[in-house]
Amino acid sequence: MKTKIFLTSLMSLLFATLSAQDRTTVNAMSSDISDNLDLKAVASIFGESKDLADFEQRLNDPKAQISNLDLNNDNQVDYLRVIESTEKTETNTHLVIIQAVLGQNQYQDVATVEVQKDPTNQVHVQVVGDTYLYGNNYIYEPEYAYAPVIFNWFWSPFYRPYYSSWYWGYYPSYYYAWNPFPLFRYRHNIGLFINYNNHYNYANYRRCESAYNNYYGRRGNYYERQYPNRSFASRNAGIGNRHDLEQSRPRHDVAYNQSGRNYNNARGNSSENTRNNMNSPRNNSVNQTSRGGYSQGNTSYTSNSAPRYNNNQGSYQGNRATQNNSYSAPRNNGGGGSYSGGSSPRSSGGGGYSGGGGHSSGGNGGGGGRSSGGGRR
Repeated sequence: MKTKIFLTSLMSLLFATLSAQDRTTVNAMSSDISDNLDLKAVASIFGESKDLADFEQRLNDPKAQISNLDLNNDNQVDYLRVIESTEKTETNTHLVIIQAVLGQNQYQDVATVEVQKDPTNQVHVQVVGDTYLYGNNYIYEPEYAYAPVIFNWFWSPFYRPYYSSWYWGYYPSYYYAWNPFPLFRYRHNIGLFINYNNHYNYANYRRCESAYNNYYGRRGNYYERQYPNRSFASRNAGIGNRHDLEQSRPRHDVAYNQSGRNYNNARGNSSENTRNNMNSPRNNSVNQTSRGGYSQGNTSYTSNSAPRYNNNQGSYQGNRATQNNSYSAPRNNGGGGSYSGGSSPRSSGGGGYSGGGGHSSGGNGGGGGRSSGGGRR
């Protein structure tokens, strides 16, 4: 009898061990660091920004949550600062760098947005993933349905190269940190912020290679130096870049809203209309006062200090769009804020993302889910 019990226990332990190993293998194959920042979404919001300060704000908007990157593993999505390289060999080239802020004087390049005007005055944009994170030559070249306003800013007589004034522990008042999504939820969310009126063409060559080579020696590579064996080539042996990785995977982009943006719930707008008209980009379609005095209608905002570890987050009243104080924006929001009037934080366990006043009317478990009608799409 004892022998049978022993053998049964041994078999159960062996089965549990094999199952655990199986699960680990599946997880390792199904996710990658590069899954956490969609460059099509970056290209989309770049085309809707009026200048690089506005672009940086859109990248870090807590309500949009464009990024899901947590490179320093503190369970909070990294702030992405935007800087522009002044080491250019051509006057008609602008090299914009997106860097993750990982600590005091610790930065990691994530991607570049490279803007170039050719001799015929046609402007080309390429969004290029950093080689360490995305592999070699992972490039999207967007074709915008309408010429972005930011093009006029780049070539205006009052233009000055942009360099973010924010750093570790000092952030704009509209910003607060959030926890990373599970990847399937991030894919659902990010589809709302990709404007499918634009075309996102994959390219395998860089238009601004000389400008990037001049900058390369000064790139932020803190994470890369800390973990040299976590490069894309090491993570995905035999695969050239993220584009090749996507081709080798089962189709996973069904969560994207391919029919166009549904801004019914993306930013608390109760309109039922799908946002398909590029004449009404984000800075025109929603006129609301957000955290820290930020207004989407004219893209104006304040630049108040927001230390990352301040535990007093402030409070929300009524709809999520309006704030009743100057909102200190901590990186570690352990103290929590007091929510009232039906709006609930993303981590709310009450059902879906919001209670009575979530992103829009509908059902995602609570009073209001992410999309109208039947929950998130």
